[in-house]
Parts: sequence; C-alpha cells; structure tokens
Amino acid sequence: MRPDRVKRLLQQVRSGRLGVAEALSSLQHLPFEDLGFAKVDHHRELRLGAPEVIYGPGKRADDLVRIAKAIARRGQALLATRLGEEAAASLMAALPGAEHHARARAVTLEARPRSRRGGHVAVLCAGTSDIPVAEEARLTAALMGCRVEAHYDVGVSGLHRLLSRVKAVRLADALVVVAGMEGALPSVVGGLVGKPLVAVPTSVGYGASFGGLSALLPMMNSCAPGVAVVNIDNGFGAGYLAAMIARR
Repeated sequence: MRPDRVKRLLQQVRSGRLGVAEALSSLQHLPFEDLGFAKVDHHRELRLGAPEVIYGPGKRADDLVRIAKAIARRGQALLATRLGEEAAASLMAALPGAEHHARARAVTLEARPRSRRGGHVAVLCAGTSDIPVAEEARLTAALMGCRVEAHYDVGVSGLHRLLSRVKAVRLADALVVVAGMEGALPSVVGGLVGKPLVAVPTSVGYGASFGGLSALLPMMNSCAPGVAVVNIDNGFGAGYLAAMIARR
C-alpha cells in the first residue's frame, strides 16, 4: 500500500469518516497477500519507498498475471522485468493502461502520475547494444519518482560524444553508467563528473568478453573514486540504487 493511502486512511479514522472495522479490512493485506504460490508484498512501498517488482524469468504467464493483478488492485505502481514476448502480451491483455517497453523487456503500470521529486538521475550507456540494460535502469529510477535523463551511445571509442554531454550529466544527483566490451566508460565518467556513480557491466562483446566478465572486472578495479558496481546486465539494481541515492 502506498504511504499516501495509509496516511489518508488514518486521517479518515481520526475524523470519524471511516470505522475501525473498515480500516482493518483495507489493511488486511499488510504486510503481504498470500496467493498460494506467491506472497505479494504490498507493504514494500510503505517500508522501502518503492513497490514490489516482478522478475519475469521462470514464471508462467498466468502466474505473472495473477501477481500483477494483485499489485494493481492495491493501487500500486507495477514494474515487471525481463519479460519474453508471450509474458509481456499476457500482462498487456490483463492490465488496462499498462505500457510495454519492448527494448527494456518490461511492462509498467502507474495507477496515478508519480511525483518526480525523487531527485535527478542520469543514465548513460556506451553503445546502442547496451540500451536494453540502460532502459531497464531508466524505467526503474523513474518508477521510484526520479526525473531521469538518458544519454546513449556515448562510449569511449568516440570520446567527443561523451564530452558533448558532460555539462548536462553534471546536473544529475546520481549516475548509472552502462557498458560492455572493456567496460571503460564508468571510469572515464567518474573522472569527469563528481557524482555517485553506479556502473553496470553488460554481456555485450565478442568471445573474449566472457559474457560480461571483461567489463565487470575493470569496473570493479576502477581508478575513479565514487564508483559502485552491480552485477552483469543488472539494470534494475543499478536504477534502484541510483534512485535511492538521488532521493536523499
């Protein structure tokens, strides 16, 4: 349940417009709703400031729909990640107003326009092959109430492209920097922009990239200060962390 809804509920009880029994009924699914095969955490936004997110792989389409409907019924924002085409189509058919972000492999649903007072996050990626992971980060930070600006295809193989964006990037409160291949972009950005930076290695690269390991290790050994690193292709984790930083 969203914090504003809990606050409104308590105010209604205090004013006498809502009875205690009715309030208890509204709160019956705190802290979670047991669907039998899944326990949907409706309390997460109140507790952490961000609603529960559905991770798509390994879930049947009908199970995804049941979980998503449980979240939507409570008026919470929805983000489902890493969705195949069949799963995305099932969610879109079941959730009026949902939006499919094909490049990010995600579906979102916002019950109401979210305030963008959660700070400013800039998401950068090295090449266009890194955009799916960058888009996952962008959607996540936006769902958490941040204003997000994207700066894509600014890799180190053409440094002038990055330099043309540095002034804009410096205005952000936190950065997400996504790169595959040799993973050099976060170190370069970290040396130019003095803001907290979350680096995301991607599995983009030729055979010797070892599925993203060649990008992960340079990022973990970055000589630029203030660089944190998430797991390979983990755009969601990076967007979440950057939003937490920016909101503070």
